[in-house]
Amino acid sequence: MTLNVERVLKTLGDSYAIINAEGHILGRLSSVVAKRLLKGEKIVVVNAEKAVVTGDKHMVFSRYKEKYDRGSKEKGPYFPRHPERIFKRTVRGMLPWKSRRGREAFRNLRVFMGIPEQLIGRNFEVVEDAMLEKVSKTEKYVTLAEISEFLGYRGV
Repeated sequence: MTLNVERVLKTLGDSYAIINAEGHILGRLSSVVAKRLLKGEKIVVVNAEKAVVTGDKHMVFSRYKEKYDRGSKEKGPYFPRHPERIFKRTVRGMLPWKSRRGREAFRNLRVFMGIPEQLIGRNFEVVEDAMLEKVSKTEKYVTLAEISEFLGYRGV
């Protein structure tokens, strides 16, 4: 499946912030993105597969595997395997999803793996409060790409 990035970005309009998720802690970045979405901003996140989850590798894998295995194949709840969809799901969990305000805020978020050709050469934001080097003192972390591969995604 190919993605028409120009069409996807056109739905946001002209003014949107572009955040590079590389080297950011997933939960901290997601909370910042969720707050900004609720304020009415439009946000594009690139390099979603390079966001990190801190913790021991086996602990993180078991936690995500438990989320993925929950429910049934027929009825759900469904948990994504793609890195960009895991990122979106994390942000969705920080929004008031069952209210109209939360759903409208969620519609202003676009997440991409890698950097699309249309966004090359643009200035990317870096959220200092979510950077792994600035915030965390741990050496133990896993990228979203590794989590996706563990869950069975073969596209990374």
